[in-house]
Amino acid sequence: MSYQKTKVDDSLGFEIEQHLRVLGVNTPTIPTDTTRQQKIDIIEDHVRGILETIGLDLTDDSLMDTPKRVAKMYVNEIFWGLDSRAFPKCTAVENKMGYNSMVLERGITVSSFCEHHFQPIWGKATVAYIPDKRVLGLSKMNRIVEYFSRRPQVQERLTEQIAAALKHVLKTQDVGVVIDAEHFCVKCRGVEDTGSSTVTSRISGDFMDDPQVRMEFLSLANHKH
Repeated sequence: MSYQKTKVDDSLGFEIEQHLRVLGVNTPTIPTDTTRQQKIDIIEDHVRGILETIGLDLTDDSLMDTPKRVAKMYVNEIFWGLDSRAFPKCTAVENKMGYNSMVLERGITVSSFCEHHFQPIWGKATVAYIPDKRVLGLSKMNRIVEYFSRRPQVQERLTEQIAAALKHVLKTQDVGVVIDAEHFCVKCRGVEDTGSSTVTSRISGDFMDDPQVRMEFLSLANHKH
């Protein structure tokens, strides 16, 4: 999905990014006032230099637009989550029903890139919480996962960021996140292991302290459709 978002909350995005810094789980970034188009132009020039350095002929009609395509992809598609202004609008409504059992969304697509080799990370996330005074629209959990995935990542930090954002939005500690993902920096280079995946989790509140809640969450997270 591209950067072109209509339902965003830039003030909440700034607030959450500051919260992540306090927790020490922020993505390492530097301040920049460069516009998106300026970023595209700069990246295009650098990609052109890389491709020419490895010996590709950019006058070929198949390659001549590759630097621009890569630059636009970086800024508008795979790394738009670096811009806190794109944080999704999270509609949390009053829990009028007094619902106090687990709300769990599983099979959420994780499409990210390893920050070490810029190779894809592809997998699924399970996200759950126990409502207190607020209930979150279901699609918002998917959108929070997508936002933090659309940046260079390590899976451990991605897991922490999703959990921290949910706790901040919902004003509860009762949150659980599990990610099971394949890393193409492992599959396509280095050890070239095509059969492994990486599992990370962050549980807190009742998910950590109540054995029954923890067992229910992990059982549902591991359930195969």
